[in-house]
Amino acid sequence: MEEQGGITVRRALELPALRGGLPEVVTGAERLHRTVRWVHAGEVPNIAALLKGGELLLTTGLTIGARPSEQRAFVRKLAERGITALVVELGPRFSRLPAAIVETARTAGLPLVQLHREVPFVSVTEEIHTEIVNGHYALLRQAEDVHRRCTESLLGGGGVPSVLRILSGFAGNPVFLETADGQLLYAADGGEGPGRPDPIQVWEGMRGRRDGEQPAGSLVVDVPGGDSGGGTGPVRARLVVLAVSGRLQQVHRMAAERAAGVLAVVLMQARQEEELAARGRGDFLTDLAEGRIAEEDAPGQARVLGFRPGDGPLLPVVMRVTAAEHAPAGSWALLARAVMEELATVGVPVLVGVRPVEGRVPLLLGLRGEAERTAVADRVAAALRSGVERAGMAKAGGGAPVVVVGVAGGWAAASAGLRHAAETAAAAQGLPPRPWHDARRLDIDLLLWRLHRHDEASLAAFVDRAIGPLRAHDAASRPPLLPTLETYLTHAGRKAETARELHLNRQTLYNRLSRIAELLGTDLDDPQTVLTLSLALRARRHV
Repeated sequence: MEEQGGITVRRALELPALRGGLPEVVTGAERLHRTVRWVHAGEVPNIAALLKGGELLLTTGLTIGARPSEQRAFVRKLAERGITALVVELGPRFSRLPAAIVETARTAGLPLVQLHREVPFVSVTEEIHTEIVNGHYALLRQAEDVHRRCTESLLGGGGVPSVLRILSGFAGNPVFLETADGQLLYAADGGEGPGRPDPIQVWEGMRGRRDGEQPAGSLVVDVPGGDSGGGTGPVRARLVVLAVSGRLQQVHRMAAERAAGVLAVVLMQARQEEELAARGRGDFLTDLAEGRIAEEDAPGQARVLGFRPGDGPLLPVVMRVTAAEHAPAGSWALLARAVMEELATVGVPVLVGVRPVEGRVPLLLGLRGEAERTAVADRVAAALRSGVERAGMAKAGGGAPVVVVGVAGGWAAASAGLRHAAETAAAAQGLPPRPWHDARRLDIDLLLWRLHRHDEASLAAFVDRAIGPLRAHDAASRPPLLPTLETYLTHAGRKAETARELHLNRQTLYNRLSRIAELLGTDLDDPQTVLTLSLALRARRHV
């Protein structure tokens, strides 16, 4: 990227202070367009070590050295340092520049200027520095003008595309807004004239670059995220300007940095509005579940929210995000967007809301018929989990999200179904993971969960009476017996299937079952005992 804000060597030689020294360009006349970043005057033997590059160096040559080897080394080090030009005032030290200096400067491509009259170096420095500062100020004014136009456009109702068009028009090159992981959000090309490249094709062409590598001739500026305290957070997006139609300069970076600040505000506002909308849909679904919306009013309110399910049954679904309390600020807005985008591939009407306080995502889906409930539930559960991954909430702590699918029916059934699915999602915490749980199969777990909430001590006492001796045994002895009992009850007392799943021979299983019956003082063939033990095994995860 070409530096701006300085002045060229040619312009510096035209200023009164240097022009009064009768400057003569000895070498590098073809490089007088170089930008002078700063001016330095000095008579130090190893002055190159004091420079950063881009300087115009003024000297009388007192410390250049008398031997050709010293003179060549002096000039070579300056060229390697990247100075813009070397200006030597003729006088007591040199009446004319030695051939070693001239030849080395010519070989290095360094502009070399000799002054035939004495000039006050301080005047030269002041004049050039003033020009440089004025140049920087002019760049700032151009960048601030872009910032002003972007702000005015937003206040006038424009959005992200209008900001990108303004920046693209100023830079004369295509501009892109990408996500932090390189996905295209918006593209704009504010240039004019036929034959200009399509910005989407340009972006597609640069997608093959390696992660973190900027394409040649590009300008990349981070659009920061924001946290709840108003400070800067992780990168939310990246503003990319490609030098396709013309070279990018420093003023374009300055303008892009100001535009990035505007975009950060726009994206923050959009995220807040998106989250508010998702919360509004969540409030509607919660009110529906709690019976605060009449059955005859629900379809009209749903249409206002964009949900038009048709005449088929409604399928209630609730996802519980166990990591909700650890999620970073703004995650629910990202989750709502990601889930909506993932659900777009399911192919049925859907209404999605969020309830951050409860850590829930309630949904209603419109089915064509009851027969497609299972197939739709499979696709919805996969979409919900993908949304959680994309929003970064799967890494925020806690376990995997729990998805519960309710019973399909009309609006009245949807109300009860949402309430049932929401409670069941809470009750399902700690169950073996499944892509989704059928609310109809978890009624016993739901009853135990309700008992736990209202009378935890009684539930704990029941578990202790029923399987306390086995828990004590497993805490002190091996092999543990609770897994054997649980597998035996799962297979409804079928010993062959139990032995096969536990990889035990028949006699070993019989010995374990006998030991379990002895410890519990009960008969494992008694139906009442089997029911009690089954309930206790389910209830133990609550206590």
